[in-house]
Amino acid sequence: MDKEISKNRSAVDTERDARLQFLTWERSAQDIGSDQQKKLKEELARSAGARIADSAYIARDARVFTASLVIGEGSWIAGHALVRGDVEFGSNCSVNPYACISGKVRCGNGVRIASLVSIVGFNHGFDDPDVPINDQPHIALGILIGDDVWIGANAVILDGVTIGNGAVIAAGAVVTKDVPKLAIVAGVPAKVVRRRGETVIARSRRGEVENALTRISKTAETEWRDALVRHSTPEGYISAEADGMVRKAIRHQCDAIEIAAGFGQPPTGDEAKSIIDRLQALQDPSNGFFPDPYRLPNPAANIREDTLALYNVLSIGYALEILGTHPSHPISGVELDASALFDWLESFPWSTRAWLCGDRVDAIATALYFNARYFKSGRGKEILFGWLATHVDRATGLWGKPTAEQGLLQPVNGFYRLTRGAYAQFGIPVPLPEAAINSVLSHYRSNRGFSGATYTACNLLDTIHPLWLCLKQTDFMRAQAENVAETIILQAQDRWVSGQGFAFADGQVAGLQGTEMWLSTLHLAADLLGIAGEFAFVPQGVHRARSVGQGL
Repeated sequence: MDKEISKNRSAVDTERDARLQFLTWERSAQDIGSDQQKKLKEELARSAGARIADSAYIARDARVFTASLVIGEGSWIAGHALVRGDVEFGSNCSVNPYACISGKVRCGNGVRIASLVSIVGFNHGFDDPDVPINDQPHIALGILIGDDVWIGANAVILDGVTIGNGAVIAAGAVVTKDVPKLAIVAGVPAKVVRRRGETVIARSRRGEVENALTRISKTAETEWRDALVRHSTPEGYISAEADGMVRKAIRHQCDAIEIAAGFGQPPTGDEAKSIIDRLQALQDPSNGFFPDPYRLPNPAANIREDTLALYNVLSIGYALEILGTHPSHPISGVELDASALFDWLESFPWSTRAWLCGDRVDAIATALYFNARYFKSGRGKEILFGWLATHVDRATGLWGKPTAEQGLLQPVNGFYRLTRGAYAQFGIPVPLPEAAINSVLSHYRSNRGFSGATYTACNLLDTIHPLWLCLKQTDFMRAQAENVAETIILQAQDRWVSGQGFAFADGQVAGLQGTEMWLSTLHLAADLLGIAGEFAFVPQGVHRARSVGQGL
């Protein structure tokens, strides 16, 4: 009888041991405190440099070949998992069967690693094609995984990656760059699809957005010519500006060109030639700037301080490009040595009027673009980007400071102008995209998405362009940015004035400036959502959404 009982008990123990290789979460206090488990931990301490908490559990068939191993309280490694290299697990971590953790890997507390996951904290050199890969050196940057992270089956995490607290790595994802905290990433390479705590955008809302975009597109494509005619006179275009006042300005001519070009119908033939002659004649050959003929600069002031003369570098310069030509003269007024350009940049009121500062940098960068593309340019681009790189606020990702009266309005709107002409135009990565996204979204939320007098083409464009630009480098807070883009499209569908276009701001009359800026804002919002093909207007000038200065 005793032999039969012993035999049955042995069979039960064997079955339980087999289950614990694959269903390791079934371990009990008795399993953890068993003589077999104690002996295994002692052996790993000798052979694998292991320091294993008393409440941790290592399945019999786990394969551990580490130089150093730390396993915290309540953690476990299942059978047939492979752990090698220099690895640390915090408390309450789990490694499922057939997972492979290699190289230098640091996990926080509560990390869940599913079956067939590969976490590879080293890399093989391969850059030299004349040396066999097996003879090239290993590189080990290491992998850092925060607390409360779930890594799904068949996911791969490559060397050098940091995964933030609370992140979720979807099954089959290949993680090649850092993952923000609370982010849910998926795909190859892995991208943020949303953040934990956020609701998934309903399909009905996306359909509503697409329908709204299509309606605006059809209306604008049908009526844009009427809007141009409405603001045209024999002496030139007269239109409402950002302050709501109706004036003559050379930018209205350029807005009209950009609107027509955005719908694929730029001026041609004799009309284009006449416009080119007029615009090129406005350039001052001594400095390259474009004084506005309707509001001439103060002759007693430095031309570099005249906002219109600087803005017209963009407005007129891009209009000329649309018409197939360019400024007649280099913009020599920006070709300064390092000391002089630094003095100019540092004379701007960054702490109080960051928007004005961004406006100036936009003009400087665009002038350098025209010089490099059509004339001989110096080292101004390198000097400018060097100064910007060392003056960006590392906390906000912006340039300039918030103000007591307006909060982040000045630096956020200035960020748009600065990066538009500099980073976006030259195809150069923004220095701190995630910090910038956070600042822009915080500003948007603090203003409740803007309303009344603040619901302007400027505030919406200066929100969507930074998000669109920074999301080319990261997926950080993409879901929130997409929500902003959708809201902009939905709220714009009733703002087109029949036969007149868009007003710059609620309560104002429609004008060319408002029309071009709103159309560009809608294109960027649609592009951020991946539905730009459904919108007929594509910006060609000041707000064009492609880098043209790469390699200059």
